[in-house]
Amino acid sequence: MEHGSEAGSDGLHTTPRSAVRRRFDQFAAEVARFGAVGTAGLLVNLLVFNLVRSTTDLPVVRAGVTATVVAICTNYIGFRYFTYRDRDKSGRTKELTLFLLFSAVGLVIENGVLYAATYGFGLDSPLQSNVFKFVGIGVATLFRFWSYRTWVFRTLPAREAVASAESFLEPIPEGRTIPEGRNQRQRVG
Repeated sequence: MEHGSEAGSDGLHTTPRSAVRRRFDQFAAEVARFGAVGTAGLLVNLLVFNLVRSTTDLPVVRAGVTATVVAICTNYIGFRYFTYRDRDKSGRTKELTLFLLFSAVGLVIENGVLYAATYGFGLDSPLQSNVFKFVGIGVATLFRFWSYRTWVFRTLPAREAVASAESFLEPIPEGRTIPEGRNQRQRVG
């Protein structure tokens, strides 16, 4: 039997699998980048939380909210310029508004867990507060991941993504300068 006929029968199965594999790999990379930014945000959140708790007289939930707000600010920068740097950048005002809206919901989820533990169950030692702050961050992170990738940092529509990628392949006429972002090797013509 010829190798070509085997490839033809396998081709039907490997093409969809490779497309599925490529999507899975892209998703895994996105989760890893989200996790890296999230880990930095977690550290900022817990550091600010413990710093505020130990240096001020703010109640535990207010200290938690303060820490969450600081982490939200640092996370936006990480998400926009690292995790979702390849996503649509055309509507920054809308993006920031949605980010703040979904972050506020995450803030309520995160600090709602802390509130329930502190005022509902009386668990307010520093260790208990940190444990429930961490649990709240974990629950809110699931919501944030879904909402940020679905509503805030949207993928470019396929036509725009292709047009953007193809623009780097267009020849540069003689006498014109190379547009910013293109190097000498990309110059065609």
